[in-house]
Amino acid sequence: MAETTDDAPNAPYARIAADIRRRIRDGELAPGDRVPSTRQLARDHGVALATATKALTALRMEGLVETRPRAATVVAGRAEPRPPQRRAVPPVDQELTRAGIVRTAIAIADAEGLAALSMRGVAARMGVAAMSPYRHVGSKEELVLLMADAAFGELAYPDPGPEGWRARLELGGRTMWRLYRRHPWLAHLGPLGRPLMLPNLMVHAEWMLGALDGHGLDAVTMFDLHVLLYGYVQGIAVNLEQEAQTEAATGLTEDQWMDLHASSLDALVTSGRFPVFARTVTALQEGYDLDLDALFEFGLRPLLDGIARIIGP
Repeated sequence: MAETTDDAPNAPYARIAADIRRRIRDGELAPGDRVPSTRQLARDHGVALATATKALTALRMEGLVETRPRAATVVAGRAEPRPPQRRAVPPVDQELTRAGIVRTAIAIADAEGLAALSMRGVAARMGVAAMSPYRHVGSKEELVLLMADAAFGELAYPDPGPEGWRARLELGGRTMWRLYRRHPWLAHLGPLGRPLMLPNLMVHAEWMLGALDGHGLDAVTMFDLHVLLYGYVQGIAVNLEQEAQTEAATGLTEDQWMDLHASSLDALVTSGRFPVFARTVTALQEGYDLDLDALFEFGLRPLLDGIARIIGP
């Protein structure tokens, strides 16, 4: 039997291209419709990302598909689709008190991001005059601190807590992750060197330090471990807000963004300059879906294993 080359008509990339070509011809994919992303093609056909990329590149060269900003790769021939709508801000109470203003501001930041927050916007959301919130909150900076303190206070710890330092640190880490998940903007407040002096944030610090206390650690080591854990959770959580902001700004999901940059990835993979990267990416037959929740859990275990080498069992 003759050897199948990468450029043969029955090569994997050619079969994928032929399938999409048929779907376009039969009207299953109409002009302007998004075609499957490289990651989706890799999953559906059991091929490497580079192979899926080559299929879309072939269709692009034929003029059957095109890459459009905010829409990724679509069937050629129709005006660009409208970008997705922003997340709706949930209804909030109209009570013009400090607590009511904080609740309204949190609702705005949760739905649209901290960059969308303004005192004027809070007033508009509450249906009051632009300057009215200033009677209860002096500035946006003060409002953000009040929001953060309220958000950090939404989850508490059991009394008594679980036995053992590891179980207590696991609970502390997962509690912080839940709060960042609920309010992604929280992770962008206060760098490690300038922590927020908020009572409700100190509740979490007290819990973490309490888990480390009584194991013969000096004060510097205790605080280093506490900051390390906090920084780990915050460091991953920063991406929650950034991803939401990027999707809102570009109109592209992660898959669509990868599709848009598929040719750049293929160039890196086939350049020969990065053999380990190329081998790893090629081995990801079903693509790589970055799940931040799974990544958080994956990293928490070895982090605690490392702490165990300092504390002991």
